[in-house]
Formats: sequence, C-alpha cells, structure tokens
Amino acid sequence: MTTKERYEGIIAWFSENMPSPETELRYDSPFHLLLAVILSAQCTDKRVNIVTPPLFEAFPDPQSLASATEDEVFPYIKSVTFPNNKTRHLINAAKVLVEQFGGEMPSDIDNLMKLPGVGRKTANVMLSVVWNKSAMAVDTHVFRVSNRIGLTNNSKTPLATEKTLIKYLPPEIVGKAHHWLILHGRYVCKARKPDCDNCGIKSFCQYYQKNKDK
Repeated sequence: MTTKERYEGIIAWFSENMPSPETELRYDSPFHLLLAVILSAQCTDKRVNIVTPPLFEAFPDPQSLASATEDEVFPYIKSVTFPNNKTRHLINAAKVLVEQFGGEMPSDIDNLMKLPGVGRKTANVMLSVVWNKSAMAVDTHVFRVSNRIGLTNNSKTPLATEKTLIKYLPPEIVGKAHHWLILHGRYVCKARKPDCDNCGIKSFCQYYQKNKDK
C-alpha cells in the first residue's frame, strides 16, 4: 500500500464515520478557547472543562484577566497540571493581548506565539478552530497515531509530523483531520494498547498489518 493510498483510505473512512469532528474543549469565545488550550497542556480536556466555567465567568475578557493577580486566578485552576506556571501564563497572555493587540486575538502563527504559554501546537489549534485555517496542531495523540498507523514515517518531532501531514492532506480537511487523529488516539488507538478489534481504519494501518498475526 502506498502512502497516498493509505491517506485516501483513512480520509474516506473518517469522512463517512466522523463527518463533523470538533474539539472537546468547551468555550464561548476565542479568548476563552485560548485559556482552555493553555490549560489543556498535559492535562485532560475533561478536567479542563470542569475548571473553566467559573474561570470564564470571573474573567470574561483579556482586560479583566490582565488586571488580576496570581492569587486571584490560582484557585480557579489549582486542580489542573502545573497550576502555578499556568496561572502566570494565563495572566501574562492576557496582558500581551491587551498591550500589544488591543485585546483582539491575533490570527497568524507568529503573533499567536508571542503570547506567553502559547507554543506552535496551541497556536495551530487557534488557527484551525477559530479561523478554520489549514493548520495542523500536533499533540501527543496526533504524534503517536500518525506514526503508528503510517501517515508519517517514524517522524521524530511534532514539527516533522506536522509538515508530513500538511503535505499529504487536502488543505480543506486539515482541521478535521486534526480532530480525527486526536479522537482516534483518545478513544481507540490508545497509547498503551490500541483497540484494533474496534478500529475502523485497521485495513489501512501499518501497525495492524505488522502485528495482526502475532
């Protein structure tokens, strides 16, 4: 099976079986999505969705969060991973939004990455989800699943994975593919043991073909 055939088969299956995938993070504005994505680093979306409603209510816009103290913000997010660092990231990101961007969310990767706590993955999530741009955010699920099923050829870094996926995926479905791979990795192609028996794309999967008879 060629790489092109593998991509075509996987895209066809997901297009039919998961036509409208969405982020599982809950948010009500681009600013609040940014906060949720920053909080989701090395933390589950489920946990983030528990802590964000009161956080969003307390800080509805960049201006309100930029003027807050760490002592005011920390109690809202103390149950997520690395709450001290993330408290600083949230406040400082809000300050940069207010001071450099007039409180408006930038819509390009370079300016997004000027925000504290925002790396390439978070910036690509914002570009894809908020502006529907052809941006591939590579988290641990996307990185693992892409390598395991054969969409990438043992890529060593998230950036290498991103570049390969962008090369082969039609631009109009890159955003969907990001969610396909995350959700597939979260619920089927799990890190410790992939659930190959319940996988709809196993006929296109490099890992399955190598291990099905073992």
